Amino acid sequence: MGGPGEPPEGTPDGAPGGADDEYRSVVFDESFVRAARLQEFSAQERMADHAPAVRSRPPLRRGLPRQALFLVLLIALAFGTAIYMGVRHPYQTSRATSQPTEPLRMTVVPLAPHGKVPGATVPAELFAHSPAAPYRVGAEGIPLPASRRTANFSDSQVVSALTTAKDYIVRSSLYPEVVTGRQVRPVRVLLAPDQLAQFDESFARPAADGLHAPTGWLIRFDPSDTELADRGIRVRGTLHAVEADASTLEVTADHTFVYALRPADAGPGAKASLFTVRRELRFRFDRDDLRLHQAHLALSSVQAGPLSCTEDSTNHLRPLLAGQTAEQGGPAGTNPFAGGVTPALCGTLADEAQPRV
Repeated sequence: MGGPGEPPEGTPDGAPGGADDEYRSVVFDESFVRAARLQEFSAQERMADHAPAVRSRPPLRRGLPRQALFLVLLIALAFGTAIYMGVRHPYQTSRATSQPTEPLRMTVVPLAPHGKVPGATVPAELFAHSPAAPYRVGAEGIPLPASRRTANFSDSQVVSALTTAKDYIVRSSLYPEVVTGRQVRPVRVLLAPDQLAQFDESFARPAADGLHAPTGWLIRFDPSDTELADRGIRVRGTLHAVEADASTLEVTADHTFVYALRPADAGPGAKASLFTVRRELRFRFDRDDLRLHQAHLALSSVQAGPLSCTEDSTNHLRPLLAGQTAEQGGPAGTNPFAGGVTPALCGTLADEAQPRV
């Protein structure tokens, strides 16, 4: 770069050089002149009336370098392509165009025992002598099945549906804070937004109308009456996913849960008893549900015992504990460890479903 008196492109060819040249500061080449912001009018132009001696020149236009312009165009093209693919993706369906959401339909059937409820001070002894002996503990009893893509859903989407269904079952049947009736939020956060109003209404105003029973959404006991004698809840069951239609995956869950219970605040020396719940759930997932890890619960069927048929099982399950008997039972014995027809209002808990101690 030249000194203070040098033109922008250095000393012009043929001009005298040397630092001591007294005329060096007043010698300008063509590039210096072109770069000047002021330009003197010609003699003919100055002859016009009131013409100023000089005029301002417009600033030189400096365009973007070709490389920068090419980069901007490339980024714009990539961004536009991403937006187009997001709008036109074959697996994406707007919830606004899907079918209207149906409410959860639920049934809760109590199973009354024939005689006194068996009990033992050690819960492990009860489990060892019951049909739940081979069952696994907690979420390990709910393994995911082998999954395959369907005509309109990929492998990963099928796995997402099964995983979300399992998470709902674990939170609504195995979380101690949920089972003991102290929380509902772990279950609520997994539901699709269009079911939250029905869920909240069920807990605000429980009703045995097949739509608003809290025990249709989750398993819970009244903490003022009952507590867990063993936090290791035994589970066995199945999950199965199918494509209901081009925009919906359906997951069916059928599980049996066995809880060791004792009276609230009775202490570890009190006798425990087993309580069995057969729970069949049907979930539906559209692509928004799969993406957001949320579930739409369509059907809930629960058989639970030992319970008294005279007790209201809408808000809480109120088990008959060790040594207690039911006031009345149903017409026939029902075994929740085996498949079969669900009794309409109340059933009798089969003797083979009870531990033999």
